[in-house]
Amino acid sequence: MPKLAEQGYNYYDNYSYSYGGDNVRYLHFREQNRPKKKLKRKRNYMQFGVCCALVLFTLFCVMPFAFNNITKAIFAPTPYKHIKTDINNIAFPTHKYISNSWFMGVRDFRQEASGKRAQMTALKENVNMPVLQSELEELGKLYPTVKPSVYVWDYETQNYVDLEASKSFSAASIIKIPILIDLFKSVEAGQLTLDEEIPLTEYYRTEGSGNLQFKAQNSMYTIDELARRMITDSDNSATNMIMAKIGSMTDVNQAIRNWGLKNTEVQTWLPDLKGTNRITAREMAQMLYNIDDNNKFLSEASRNKILDYMGHVKNNRLIAAGLGAGAVFYHKTGDIGTMLGDAGIVITPNGKKYVVVILANRPHNAPAGKDYIVHASEIIYNYMVK
Repeated sequence: MPKLAEQGYNYYDNYSYSYGGDNVRYLHFREQNRPKKKLKRKRNYMQFGVCCALVLFTLFCVMPFAFNNITKAIFAPTPYKHIKTDINNIAFPTHKYISNSWFMGVRDFRQEASGKRAQMTALKENVNMPVLQSELEELGKLYPTVKPSVYVWDYETQNYVDLEASKSFSAASIIKIPILIDLFKSVEAGQLTLDEEIPLTEYYRTEGSGNLQFKAQNSMYTIDELARRMITDSDNSATNMIMAKIGSMTDVNQAIRNWGLKNTEVQTWLPDLKGTNRITAREMAQMLYNIDDNNKFLSEASRNKILDYMGHVKNNRLIAAGLGAGAVFYHKTGDIGTMLGDAGIVITPNGKKYVVVILANRPHNAPAGKDYIVHASEIIYNYMVK
């Protein structure tokens, strides 16, 4: 073999030559190919490890989640018979619906609910109140970090003020007003009664405002008490219990479209800290007017009950703080840090009556938001009682 090397033969090339009278073929891979083969083998092990990790993740994480949240919801019995799983809503979240129309129990993407006759009466607007509007605009300049939406409507003259009133804002707890309306529409339709009881389960218990979250599991509450807590204490757990009872977000959104409102919507359960539930000041004013003064929309008994709740709201630090002594205020507040708002009906001591909605986007928990609402309320009240 050394003689062959001296003659210029390469042991690593695939050559045939004669040695000792025998033909010998040396089959050798080039030395530089060997590391590549080792690297490929390592890469295969890595791919195998990744595949195993994905399989284990699917088995221990994804499959239990799917089983608990979807499969069990379809096939497994539940101890809470009053909770109805909306399989259609699992597949198609409410906020992605093209419309809220229904046909034979199935959501219809071709029809628009706005094509139906609206159940609510629209506010008749006469003329804008330029002096009041100008005063509110000047106030806004003093609070550059606050982005407000204001709507005021006078019962007597039908004159109004509109500052970005058709702009969509996070609803916070003000969304509880349309939920409350839908509850009483369900009562009037005979679907439930205010005396019915619902147990507080972990399914409903949630954080945020209200004391129901601290009550014992399976404590029983009437719908009347839950509705009162939802408005007076702004209780989030009570809100979720009521919303589940009347058909979840799907039913509330369908009702809102039937009322003739296009920009109000419920997209998530309370608390809605991300602000996905939406309202406009104008549509909220329309809801308040129909609660108070439309006997074709709600019965007198329902309207009186709703106004009783709204007349005992414990948060009096916003619009209520800017009203004069003796004024009566039916309202609902909302606060998620970045949005602070209040909406209601004011009756002054001299009998003047008006709807007022003030929403304020602000830096998170900035005191400027509250100050703006209080000062705006003072300006509006003083103008109205002149």
